[in-house]
Amino acid sequence: MTTFKERLPEDAETAEKPEAAGKLTLAQILEILAGGRLPLRFTAYDGSSAGPTDAPLGLELKTPRGTTYLATGRGDLGLARAYIAGDLEVNGVHPGDPYELLKALAGELVFKLPPPRVTANIIRSIGVEHLRPIAPPPQEAPPRWRRVAEGLRHSKTRDAEAIHHHYDVSNTFYEWVLGPSMTYTCACYPRPDASLDEAQENKYRLVFEKLRLKPGDRLLDVGCGWGGMVRYAARRGVTATGVTLSEQQTAWAQRAIAEEGLADLAEVRYGDYRDIAETGFDAVSSIGLLEHIGVRNYSSYFAFLQSRLRPGGLLLNHCITRPDNRSEPSTRGFIDRYVFPDGELTGSGRIISAAQDVGLEVVHDENLRHHYAMTLRDWCANLVRHWDEAVAEVGLPTAKVWGLYMAGSRLAFETGGIQLHQVLAVKPDGGGGVDDLPLRPWWTP
Repeated sequence: MTTFKERLPEDAETAEKPEAAGKLTLAQILEILAGGRLPLRFTAYDGSSAGPTDAPLGLELKTPRGTTYLATGRGDLGLARAYIAGDLEVNGVHPGDPYELLKALAGELVFKLPPPRVTANIIRSIGVEHLRPIAPPPQEAPPRWRRVAEGLRHSKTRDAEAIHHHYDVSNTFYEWVLGPSMTYTCACYPRPDASLDEAQENKYRLVFEKLRLKPGDRLLDVGCGWGGMVRYAARRGVTATGVTLSEQQTAWAQRAIAEEGLADLAEVRYGDYRDIAETGFDAVSSIGLLEHIGVRNYSSYFAFLQSRLRPGGLLLNHCITRPDNRSEPSTRGFIDRYVFPDGELTGSGRIISAAQDVGLEVVHDENLRHHYAMTLRDWCANLVRHWDEAVAEVGLPTAKVWGLYMAGSRLAFETGGIQLHQVLAVKPDGGGGVDDLPLRPWWTP
């Protein structure tokens, strides 16, 4: 989602004399908060408007309820609530891909708290009735303090509920957004003009090669989604076991395995990765799971995955990261309440340290953030292409959540606010041996 920097209003003299203007309109309030710099056209139900009349992009505040959402939601949460509930409409972009509007807001719209007297007039003009929080749209997850009823954060019960919230939307909906690969993780584009399906196939090829898999090997894929990596490996003679906490993903993957005739080599189980009892795997892949693990649990996570590997076995961890290792890992606002409840992100350095501290030897790290921006671009294009069907399948509010989330995430990857790292590690034997690993990277980029 967008982040609004701070900047002083240009017309400070006018801002210091709010009483001269009396009650402010909604457009005047926005102009004061934005310092008179609006990159788009804003109109409101009170008849007021602001911003360039010929702006190609616009926002329309349609109801008093929208004012309440905007006034009471912290950060991006108020905007998201008003938009998802239908109280705030966007103009000039498709709801399946509001990227250009978010880009304009992030680059040009900057809010600054005005002087106290102006703030007091803004509050009087809005009205105290709009400063009392109201129920959010039903698509919103409860705040973190209320989720304790589902168990402690990252307990098996609460993790299962978080996964259900995001992944058990509708397999049909995911087929429209993700395309034939049914892969909900960053693709790897071999060329700028490569298709999404080609890029996802190339990502699986990259993981397969990094793990040095060959016919007869055993692969464990934790957080396997719809089984894309499992089926890719099985087609190449690898015995592959996947596990996911999503019942809908499990059902889809099991059906796909049967239809491809891969049941003798491929298996997808419904359950927690911590319940995998088998050991001695030649390789473990974790593609898009670590975001749901919790930073405090990294040590036990990597220790468990290491315990499933044979000596000399390889582990590839593929996940979204922050660009530093100091930021608070918990996601907040729109992402936490509408997309990834309990999600946590940290820097690749912290991930590498956690893997090393349990005895894994990290041999390679790669940042694919630009590839994720391209992946999200293509997912948004798919959502736009299937918009009417998607709305019929999951409802307009949920479809809008996905368009907003994917477009905002694309912008964050493009600007470096978040990244995507693949970390490759090996489990040394008791004497420090790492099997017969080549001296230099052995995969095709």
